Amino acid sequence: MRVWNGIALGALALAAIVGCNGGGGDNTSAATAGSTATANGTAGGKGTGLKSLKITMIAKSNNNPVFQSAKVGAEKAAADLTKETGCQISIDWQTPETEDGQVQAQKIQQAANEGANAILISCSDASKVKGAIDDAVDKGIPVMTFDSDAPDSKRFAFYGADDTAVGVQVMDELAKAANGQQLQVAILAGNQTAPNLKKRAQGVIDEAKKYPNVHIVETFHHKETPQDATAEVQRDNLAYPKINAWAMVGGWPLFNSALLSLDPAKYKIVAVDALPAELPYVDKGIAPVLLAQPTFDWGYKSVGFIVDKLVKGKNVDTINVMQLVRVSKDNLGDWAKQLKDWGMPGIDPKYLNMPSAKSDASKK
Repeated sequence: MRVWNGIALGALALAAIVGCNGGGGDNTSAATAGSTATANGTAGGKGTGLKSLKITMIAKSNNNPVFQSAKVGAEKAAADLTKETGCQISIDWQTPETEDGQVQAQKIQQAANEGANAILISCSDASKVKGAIDDAVDKGIPVMTFDSDAPDSKRFAFYGADDTAVGVQVMDELAKAANGQQLQVAILAGNQTAPNLKKRAQGVIDEAKKYPNVHIVETFHHKETPQDATAEVQRDNLAYPKINAWAMVGGWPLFNSALLSLDPAKYKIVAVDALPAELPYVDKGIAPVLLAQPTFDWGYKSVGFIVDKLVKGKNVDTINVMQLVRVSKDNLGDWAKQLKDWGMPGIDPKYLNMPSAKSDASKK
């Protein structure tokens, strides 16, 4: 995550990846990146003898900080695994500035024509990229998806959350936060063609039926930028004055400070993602719970899966589920420290100085 409130990440890019004869150093992270060895029960593997590996990475949009986080994770995994394997691994970032499934399809075709050894993509519109994915695979270029899948394509693996379960979890947390209060819930759902977000929104809707005190007002879509998402929330709060809760299947409007003026006594928010810019919403009680996606791992672990398959010669599961992390005031400090360990900027020092939730528990 190298973009906060429009600040570019360039200065924080990782150093150039070390050469094939790297070796030495701390390879703890590399072992984590190549985690499929235990996940799949495929111990060993003789390796493929590949000397270099160029991975073209195509996220949904360059201006969304969650994907900048994934980029940093991918670059870190490439550096770590270059040292571990002796194969020169590089990340070719080819993400559109704004979401466009057709542009993603063109980027896939471009990658296939320019010598990519593998493609890693988060699909803005599965129907628009399926043909390009299949064509790349037919040319011998393995494709993996992360965050947002294209399950009907020829991609070999997916890494990300169980999106239906994510929607269910958002609704359950919102209901708990209401403590029996009548909820008029608006769903903030981002790009209406993104398959992962459609599943999340449907999960919210289906789970809401279990709560007699919950009424779904409407599902609202928008461009996935902080500015567009914030404008959508502000517009809908005015148009539907009964709204008193937001089920956000992505954290887009909380990536800036514009909604910190909301009255936590009037509005309850549960959102997916917990980036540094979102932590004040937890602190102020506007979002009592955030469901954090370890977005750094979208890049870090996905690159590990690709290396497992192409460099180490291991089997990789088709579906690799990423677990969310529940972030509340109780563990706000611990999560802030995790973000710092991932190298993410923009963290308020007061959250880093909070005592550990584990330390507090041990005193009881």
